[in-house]
Amino acid sequence: MTKSLFLFLMLMAAAPVAAQSPASSGAVSVGMSFSDPAMEARARNLQRQLRCLVCQGESIDESNSPLAGDLRRLVREQMVAGKTDAEIQDFLVARYGDFILMKPPVQPNTWLLWLAPFLVLGGAGAVAWITVKKAAARAA
Repeated sequence: MTKSLFLFLMLMAAAPVAAQSPASSGAVSVGMSFSDPAMEARARNLQRQLRCLVCQGESIDESNSPLAGDLRRLVREQMVAGKTDAEIQDFLVARYGDFILMKPPVQPNTWLLWLAPFLVLGGAGAVAWITVKKAAARAA
C-alpha cells in the first residue's frame, strides 16, 4: 500500500470520530440554555422524551443531527412562550405523529408495537418447548 493511500484511509477512519467530538456536539449549545436551572431541567427532561426523527434510537437531547437541534430550539421557544409540556408534546405529535415520542401511547394503532416483544418471547418459548419435547422423546 502506498504512503498516500494509507494516509487517506487513516483520515477517512478518523472522520466519524472527529465529527462526534464535544466541540462539534449539537446537544444544547451555549445559545440554547436557560439561565434558570428549573427551566433548563424541564427542557432537558422534555427533550429526553422526544425521539430524533433522523437517528431514531436517540432522543433529541442526545442527538447531534441538525433536525434535533431545530427541535430543541422549537421546544425551548415554546417553553418561553408559556406552553406546558403536554401542549408542546401535543404540538409535536400533531406535526410528526406518535413516532416522535420515545414512549408512544398504548392505543389501537400501537398495540402491535407494545405486544411484539411478548409475541416474540412467547414464540421463542414455544420453539424451546417443542425442541425439549422432541429431544426427550428421542432419548426415551
